[in-house]
Amino acid sequence: MNSRRTFLKNTSLFSAAMAFPNILTHGLGTAGEKVNLACIGIGNQGGVDVLAHAKTGLVNFVAFCDVDMGAPQTLEVLKKFPDVPRFQDFRKMFDAMGNQIDAVSIGVPDHSHFPITMMALALGKHVYVEKPMARTFQEVELMMAAAKKYPKLVTQMGNQGHSEANYFQFKAFKEAGIIKDVTAMTAHMNSARRWHGWDTKMTKFPNAEEIPSTLDWDIWNGVVQKHDYNKDFINGQWRCWFDYGLGALGDWGAHIMDTAHEFLDLGLPTEVNMLKAEGHNPFFYPLSTTLLFKFPARKDMPAMDITWYDGINNIPPVPADYGVNELDPNIPPASNGKIQPAKLNPGKIIYSKDLTFKGGSHGSTLSILGEKGKEIASRLPEVPKSPSNHYANYLKSCLGQETTRSPFAIAGPLSQVFTLGVMAQRLNTKLLFDRQTKQITNNKMANQMLVGPAPRKGWEQYYKV
Repeated sequence: MNSRRTFLKNTSLFSAAMAFPNILTHGLGTAGEKVNLACIGIGNQGGVDVLAHAKTGLVNFVAFCDVDMGAPQTLEVLKKFPDVPRFQDFRKMFDAMGNQIDAVSIGVPDHSHFPITMMALALGKHVYVEKPMARTFQEVELMMAAAKKYPKLVTQMGNQGHSEANYFQFKAFKEAGIIKDVTAMTAHMNSARRWHGWDTKMTKFPNAEEIPSTLDWDIWNGVVQKHDYNKDFINGQWRCWFDYGLGALGDWGAHIMDTAHEFLDLGLPTEVNMLKAEGHNPFFYPLSTTLLFKFPARKDMPAMDITWYDGINNIPPVPADYGVNELDPNIPPASNGKIQPAKLNPGKIIYSKDLTFKGGSHGSTLSILGEKGKEIASRLPEVPKSPSNHYANYLKSCLGQETTRSPFAIAGPLSQVFTLGVMAQRLNTKLLFDRQTKQITNNKMANQMLVGPAPRKGWEQYYKV
């Protein structure tokens, strides 16, 4: 396609331009200026992102792209912004509008994050991409390499709580020595998932159905080897399948584990132990999963374990004084739209040598359990308020006014933790990981899965930095 030739041509031009930074200017950074933003994926979470970007007052929408411009959730957004140019193919959008685009927002299924991000960076566009960054370990690795290659470009992963109270509290508590000597953390997401109730003994993918007339099924599949269309692949259902999404871990891990991962400098694990996989099958995620991630000692911090629990009957043990886990109003309801009993709300428990912390998801703050928590309550550091939400942080960073809080250098290793967990889920086995070589040392098949399956013909060019 012409767009692919343009991509390859612009990749080389952009690499050359990076050697002479003055060649590449978006004209951003002037007081009162707005970011010319293209939104790729404008239904469901992508639609939420569109409205959230608009609410900041910092954007001019210059292009909308979605593989299904006739879907009800897409039409809702288009009605609000009827004059924005529309595309179904992100490659054609960049061909037609590239010189008018400063930045992109990518709110599409997990398996499509990678090619769009790689093309955008190579064409000199700032990138906001939903969590998790990508579907495979190697895709995330390449995205981090591209961000490093183009240091003048802003990147941000869409774990929105990383700009809210939990972020600033965790940072302040760590710097003040309140959070220290952490040895273990449980992270849990026990709401019903889309695949609960599915037949775990299925022997093939769902039967082919008629493709909706407004959907471009070929582009939707992207880099993945193409399956026949079925309604259980789209509109969030993609999250159920190993081929397309990262399950409950990829969906919620970035909202629960993010601050601990960053501020405790966890990096990549040395082991991923599969402790439970109820309803394991080759196609979609287990009904319940318990995963143990083991991280080594780091600087002055001891070795640490994170145990992940998902599944409606897979509740972690809690301290006697745990109480209930209140639902933060900023946390969206589960995929079934129902509020769960308080003890099942997504959250975490952090165990240190002297203190135990209880927290929720997204921007929810930590509380300190027990009498020791009461004793130090008056000595806790003041927590600064966030100067900008996650979307404004991204856009202000594009304008040179802030620095993103979840750039690829921070969000990448976190996303890679999820990809390793998903591999353990898929193979239902224990993985030993060498942090220096970034190789799995005890399972040849798993080590090959770090790279993932070969991209579909015609999509290979995105796997070059």
